[in-house]
Amino acid sequence: MFSPPKTLLLRDPFFRLLNLRKLGLSDNEIQRLPPEVANFMQLVELDISRNDIPEIPESIKFCKALEIADFSGNPLSRLPEGFTQLRSLGHLALNDVSLQSLPGDIGNLANLVTLELRENLLKSLPASLSFLVKLEQLDLGGNDLEVLPDTLGALPNLRELWLDRNQLSSLPPELGNLRRLVCLDVSENKLEQLPNEISGLVALTDLLLSQNLLENIPDGIGQLKQLSILKIDQNRLLELTEAIGECENLSELILTENMLTALPKALGKLAKLTNLNVDRNRLLALPPEVGGCSSLNVLSLRDNRLEFLPPELASTTELHVLDVAGNRLQHLPFALTSLSLKALWLTENQSQPMLKFQTEDDEKTGEKVLTCYLLPQQPSPSLENLLQSSVDESWTDTNLNRVSVIQFMDEPRVDEEEEELGTEKRGLQRRATPHPSELKSMKQAIEGRRSEAYAARVGLERDSSDPGDKRLSATSNQSEDSQVSSSTISAGCPEEPGRSVQQTAAGSEEASSAGTEEEAAAVEKGQQQQEETSREEEAAATGEREEEPEVEYNELSVHFAADTLDRSEDDEEEERRFPAGKQRLIRKDTPHYKKHFRIAQLPQPEAVVALLQGLSPDGGPPAAAVVEEEEEEEEGPHSNGWGEEEPKDEAPAAPPSIK
Repeated sequence: MFSPPKTLLLRDPFFRLLNLRKLGLSDNEIQRLPPEVANFMQLVELDISRNDIPEIPESIKFCKALEIADFSGNPLSRLPEGFTQLRSLGHLALNDVSLQSLPGDIGNLANLVTLELRENLLKSLPASLSFLVKLEQLDLGGNDLEVLPDTLGALPNLRELWLDRNQLSSLPPELGNLRRLVCLDVSENKLEQLPNEISGLVALTDLLLSQNLLENIPDGIGQLKQLSILKIDQNRLLELTEAIGECENLSELILTENMLTALPKALGKLAKLTNLNVDRNRLLALPPEVGGCSSLNVLSLRDNRLEFLPPELASTTELHVLDVAGNRLQHLPFALTSLSLKALWLTENQSQPMLKFQTEDDEKTGEKVLTCYLLPQQPSPSLENLLQSSVDESWTDTNLNRVSVIQFMDEPRVDEEEEELGTEKRGLQRRATPHPSELKSMKQAIEGRRSEAYAARVGLERDSSDPGDKRLSATSNQSEDSQVSSSTISAGCPEEPGRSVQQTAAGSEEASSAGTEEEAAAVEKGQQQQEETSREEEAAATGEREEEPEVEYNELSVHFAADTLDRSEDDEEEERRFPAGKQRLIRKDTPHYKKHFRIAQLPQPEAVVALLQGLSPDGGPPAAAVVEEEEEEEEGPHSNGWGEEEPKDEAPAAPPSIK
């Protein structure tokens, strides 16, 4: 077999393959089949489906050995005149080729077994079609056929006949001569009745009659002993013949969307019936004989007018699914508890397939019945009422553009004119949900406004900076100044024996704070001027952009919830320089020459207790811990006190930290 790639150009050397037997050219973009195809004298199978070939060359008649040909999916409008000379042709597919008519001598293809003509524009069939005595499968679905020829019943070997989606209003009685017909599909037509001769289809297993205009089924259907599937849904059936009970092999019966008010009692003879669907009819009762359907697995009675179910239904021991939603049932028979149901539907929006039932005594009969919170059922509107209610005469095209306003029950009803004028001022309004692309654009616009506002705020702060700000920033960095001054003092003056690390640091802070007392007043003035200037500029910027959201930038700082420490004069001075609202923690690093301090000797427990009480162990002033550097351990004697005595006019220093 030769299967070329797409968009193949069929050149002359290609047609020199004289012994080619199988050629597949499907799903390409071939626009022309050259006449040289006649060179393939030994060709048995040809597949050129789903291309753009507008016509078949007449020279194809020389491919005498051709048995299988598929021309489906090409824009063909007719077959060449010599096409019927392909006497060896057994399978011909001409689906979806826009074919408007068949050759009058198509009966010359006497060896045809399969003929597929689906999705075309055929309106009639030639009489010579009856000469196809070997034909087993004929597919004419999806055409415009209005009448079938009587000669169609002269195909003795026909097993499958597909006539769905046509315009047929009747079937010829000769159709009953198709003794070997297994499947007949005449769904989606305009059939109003079936010929009684349909009883001659003794081998029929599948009969599809969906979506027609049938009001009854002929009694001859009872002769179809091999019938297994019968679909008569979406018709106008008023009753179902009792002869249906003679179809002893029937396993699936679909009667959905008809006008049935009752089912025949002979239905109980269908011992092999597994699926019975009678949804959306007008059933008032279910015959007790239905319990004879011993093989029934699925029983669907949705959207009918049933008020009771017969207790004999419990005899269907194989029943697993029972759908009775949309009826008027008052209760269920207690006998249903003997069934091993997997799903019992009582309403359309039931959350679980099975429910919990309670037993009660029927007020009329005194028998035990099953009930639950979904029983009794509420009557649902019929299909006719639904269709009528779906079309409101007062509804106009102008109402489509109105904004829906939700009114509460307590509020008085407003006239339509006032409602149209005041929809923006009252009530909840329902508007269409924005498209995701609209939400993205809204987000981008808001983010753009925020960034612009932030950039303007930062620019104003930079423009409003003055020498006072520089002085304020210099003062805010006095932690560094204090460290530098501390290190300078420590380096310039030798440390006295017994002086602690914290006292040295405290002395350095006193010196640095004393040097900045005069500067604090100027800093406060500059800060006030800066705040006033920034307020004025912010007010001006806010007036220019009233619609833009204001973005505030607050410098992060750490605050204490409550200050419980005793404050010295230095602390009060520090607080005056930095108001309570702008205080922040300042981390002071340990000077580099004091980073290796160690505790040479731990105090005695009595000394620690006395220190906590504010006394020395002997009743005097508190003793200090002995702290010295590693370098001084070899040079000088150890100091046994905590350090110098604190001045009387200052608050006592906090105990030193051990590092």
